[in-house]
Amino acid sequence: MIKLTPITSEKIWGYELWIASTHPNGTQPDFAKAVGNDFPLLVKIIQANDTLSIQVHPDDKAAVELEGPGNRGKTECWYVLDAAPDAKLVYGLKDGATKDQLAQAIKNNALEPFLNFVNVHKGDFIFIPAGTVHAIGGGLRLLEVQQSCDLTYRLYDWGRGREVHIEKGLAVIKNDKRKPIAQFKSPFECPYFTMEQIDVRGGWSTFNSGKDPAKDTQLLYILSTNKAVIRTSGDSFGKPIASEEIYAILPGDKVTVEGTASVIKIKPI
Repeated sequence: MIKLTPITSEKIWGYELWIASTHPNGTQPDFAKAVGNDFPLLVKIIQANDTLSIQVHPDDKAAVELEGPGNRGKTECWYVLDAAPDAKLVYGLKDGATKDQLAQAIKNNALEPFLNFVNVHKGDFIFIPAGTVHAIGGGLRLLEVQQSCDLTYRLYDWGRGREVHIEKGLAVIKNDKRKPIAQFKSPFECPYFTMEQIDVRGGWSTFNSGKDPAKDTQLLYILSTNKAVIRTSGDSFGKPIASEEIYAILPGDKVTVEGTASVIKIKPI
């Protein structure tokens, strides 16, 4: 078991904490030493003090076609850790919006009428398949679980002057039917990862029976805690845990959480 140290990435809209990463743009050396340099998931905490760009990510096929061999797509999800009373985000496009309409709207700086704005609250869960237009609004703190990919195509950036990627962005958009936004229901599974929330009241143990650290390592995110400890099978006393910590559970590890805590176990598929 490894306690992972976050990497901070400052942004014009707030900051990101890369809390589990072997991606070249933010590698945690201890994690990479244990699992190799191509762990399939990337986990972040996102603090949005202002609205992010309107953006979209490619799927695996489009990532290779547009960026070259070896690139992954980016399917992701958000667990809302905290939200201002009026917090909202962009979750897809309004029904019936076409790429031609979007291209003209971007050219005219009139994209907002085509965007699906939704209010969100602490504990909400949002699944963002590759190809979904999205943007995080100000006043939100999120746990983001995603494929290990750092490809973002900005469609619109609210006049902040950063590079936009309109041609590539329009090429990868999929205006598919959106899943309803609701409080997180455990377990969750998509083609790339699973997430399970465990509310520990006393004690809970998990054993990683996998064989390959590069593919089978699990992650344990501490959502909240009240006087809890974590320990491995060879540790009699354990170590205190705190909210927003994350631990890598390697193949062969048996890990126990004792006390009162809510944790999220994340597993690649």
